[in-house]
Amino acid sequence: MDEHGLRPSKALGQHFVADPNTVGRIVRLAGVDDTSHVVEVGAGLGSLTLALGRTGAEVVAVEVDRHLVPVLRSVVGECGNVRVVEGDGLRLDFSQILGEVTPWTLVANLPYNVATPIVVRVLEEAPQIRSMLVMVQREVAERLAAAPGTRAYGAVSVKVRYWAQAAVVGSVPPTVFVPRPSVDSALVRIVRRDVPALAPGAVTYRRLCAVVQAGFGQRRKMLRRSLAGVVEPDAFGAAGVAPTARAEELDVAQWGALAARTPPGAVTR
Repeated sequence: MDEHGLRPSKALGQHFVADPNTVGRIVRLAGVDDTSHVVEVGAGLGSLTLALGRTGAEVVAVEVDRHLVPVLRSVVGECGNVRVVEGDGLRLDFSQILGEVTPWTLVANLPYNVATPIVVRVLEEAPQIRSMLVMVQREVAERLAAAPGTRAYGAVSVKVRYWAQAAVVGSVPPTVFVPRPSVDSALVRIVRRDVPALAPGAVTYRRLCAVVQAGFGQRRKMLRRSLAGVVEPDAFGAAGVAPTARAEELDVAQWGALAARTPPGAVTR
C-alpha cells in the first residue's frame, strides 16, 4: 500500500489479510490443489490470491476497486494460472466468468459490508460453484451456519440451509488484518446440496423467502401474529406447525410446509 500510495477504502469495507499463516490455513481448509477451479471475490492486494495460485489451481480473482487491480496483477504476475477480473461480486455474471467447467470453489476474504448478499447470490445464481470457504465477520459467520433454535438463526440461515450445509470451521483474530477491524472474523465452509432441501414442486423458492422474511420480520412474536395476513390460520395445523411457535424454531422443511399453504399474492410485506 505504501509503495503504491494506497489506503484501504472504508466504503468498500476493505481489510487486507497480512499474515501468511492465515492465508495458508484458508487454502488448506478449502482443500485447494492443482486440480481445483477457484474463484476469489474481493482479492484485494493478492495475499490469498498468491497462496491459491501457488497450489497450481486455476484461479479467477475478482476485484471491484480499480485502484487495486493493477497492483493485484503485478502481485500474481508470476502465476500463469491466475486470471484477474475487474468486477463487482454483487453484479458479476458468473456464467460468463466461470464458463461451463464444474465444480468451482469460492475462496475469499469477503468485505464485511457485502458478505451476506454475495454468499446468497452465489447460492441462488451460480450452481457451478459447489462449495465455499469464506472469511467473514464472526457474527455473520454464525448467522450463515446457524441451526434452528439458536439465537443467530434467521432468514439468511434458512436460505443457506435450503441450498447447502454450512459450518463455522475456524476463528480469525483482528491482528492479521490491515487495517485492524474492531471485530473478530471466522471461517465458514458451505457445501452445496446435490438438490435443494425442499422438493422443487413443493413450493417456489421465491415464495419460501417471502414467507420466511415476513416471519423473521417480527421474530419476537408468535407466528400466528407475525404471519397474520400472510398464512391462513388453518395452514398451521395442515403444515404441522404450532401457531404459538416463533420464527427461530422452524427448520427449512417446516417453513416450506407453511409457504406451500400460502396463497399467491398473500405476502405483502
